[in-house]
Amino acid sequence: MLTRLLPFIIALAFAPSALAGGPTMQFGAAEDVVRTTDLPAAKAKMTLLRLAGFSAVRVTSQWQGTEATPSETELTVLRNVAGAAQLSAVRVYLSIYPTGSRVTPLTPEARELFAAYVTSLKQQLPSIRDVIIGNEPNINRFWLPQFDRKGKDVAAPAYELLLARSYDAIKAVAPSVEVVGGALSHMGINKRGSGRDTIAPQKFLLDLGKAYRETKRQLPIMDAFAFHPYLEHANLPPTYKHYSPRVITIADYGRLVSLLGRAFDGTAQEGSKLPIIYAEFGVESRIPDALLPAYTGTEPATTRPVNESVQARFYAKAMQMAACQPTVRTFLVFRLIDEAVRGGWQSGVYYANGSPKASLPGVEEAARRLAEQRPTACTTVLAPKPLVSYFPVRRPTARFPTVKPVSLLCDADCRYELRLMKGSSVVADVRGKAIAGVRKKIGLTPNPLTPGTYRIMVRAKATAFRANEFVSSRKFTF
Repeated sequence: MLTRLLPFIIALAFAPSALAGGPTMQFGAAEDVVRTTDLPAAKAKMTLLRLAGFSAVRVTSQWQGTEATPSETELTVLRNVAGAAQLSAVRVYLSIYPTGSRVTPLTPEARELFAAYVTSLKQQLPSIRDVIIGNEPNINRFWLPQFDRKGKDVAAPAYELLLARSYDAIKAVAPSVEVVGGALSHMGINKRGSGRDTIAPQKFLLDLGKAYRETKRQLPIMDAFAFHPYLEHANLPPTYKHYSPRVITIADYGRLVSLLGRAFDGTAQEGSKLPIIYAEFGVESRIPDALLPAYTGTEPATTRPVNESVQARFYAKAMQMAACQPTVRTFLVFRLIDEAVRGGWQSGVYYANGSPKASLPGVEEAARRLAEQRPTACTTVLAPKPLVSYFPVRRPTARFPTVKPVSLLCDADCRYELRLMKGSSVVADVRGKAIAGVRKKIGLTPNPLTPGTYRIMVRAKATAFRANEFVSSRKFTF
C-alpha cells in the first residue's frame, strides 16, 4: 500500500495549504472514521483525506435528547479531530443533530437543551468555524413527525424553530462561526402514511420559508445552506436532470437556487445568493472479488454500483459541475473509506481495509485542479435545459388551424421568447419570465393560420447566473 501511495505523499508534502490561499472551491469528505480517541489515528486518517486531494471534512456529533453538554469522551474525540485537522490544514464542518427521530426536539425545553449542547461544543472547540444544524430533517429516519393527521408538513416549521434557536445561541458566544442549515435529503414522497414519511426538498424549502416569514423574524437563521444531492442509483451520471418536484440533485442547481429565492428573498434571511454546501454525495463502486473478505453482507439490488473508472469519472464530473455553480462553495464526498458492511456505503476512494481504489488518482487530480482554478466551459455546464411541449393538445390542422398554448417547464428561473415564423415572416413573438419547476402555458396567437409551413422557435436564458442560451425549434405543415 505504501508504494502505491508514495507519489501522493510526495505531492502532499509540497502542496500549499488549502486554507492559506483561499481556494475558489473546497473539496472534502463526510467521514466519521476520523472520529477517534487516539490522536495519532486521527492524524493518519487526515493524511488519507489529504492524499485524496481533499481539504475539508464533515464529522458528526449526535445529541441523545437529554444532555446540555457533551460527554468527556465526545469532547476528546472531537478535540482529536480538530487537532489533526489543524495539523493537516483541513477545514472541519461539525454536523450536530439528534441521534434519531425518537429524540426530535419539538418542545421549547428540548430546543433549549439542543442549543445548549451545540453552544457547549462550540465553546470547547474554538478552531471549528462551521456548524451544521440537523441532518436530513425532511426524512423520518432523523425527524418525526413529518406530517400531522391531515397530511400537513409539520417538520419544516419545527426545524425552523430549532435552527433559529441554535443560530441565536451560537452567535451569542461565537459571532464569526458559520451556522449551516438544511442538510436536506435529495428526495421525498410528500405522502403521509406511505411507510416512509418523507418530504421532498422542494416542498420542505418552501414550507421552511413560509414558517420563517410567519415568525416575522428580523435575523437570519443560517449563513449557508447544506444539501445532499445524491442520485437515485450509483449508475446514474451527475448530469442526469430531474423535472419531478420530488427530487433535486446536482444537475438541478437552477431549481435549488430558485427555491431558496422563493423561500427567503426579501427577508432578513439570504435566499438565492445563500452559499451552498454539498455536504454528502456518494457514488458506490463494485468490490473486486479479492477484497470481498474485507466486507460483510450483500449489496442491495437497488444500489447498482459502478466500476472504479466510472466512479472516478462521476466524482470528477460532479466536482466540475459544483465548481461551476456560482453559489456552491464546498463539495463533500460521502465517504472517504468504504463501510465494511455492504448494506452501507461503498462510495469511498479507499477500500474498507484502507488500500486505495483505482479511482483515487482521478479524484485527487480533479479535486486539486478545481480547488486551484475555476473550471472552463461553465456557461455550457450551467445552460438551462427546459422541457418544451410544442403541441400539448394537438398540432394545427386544416380543420383546427390554430396553435394551442406551448408548454414550457424551465429548470432554472428564465426569460423566454417564443416566436412563430412562416418563412421569414414573424407571425407572433411572445416574451416573458418563467419560474424553475413551474410549468407555464404560453399562447402564441388566437388567430387561425393559413395553410403552409411554420416554425416555432423557443429561446430561454437563465436569470440567476450566466449561462448559454437554450434554443429549440419545431416545424409543422398543414
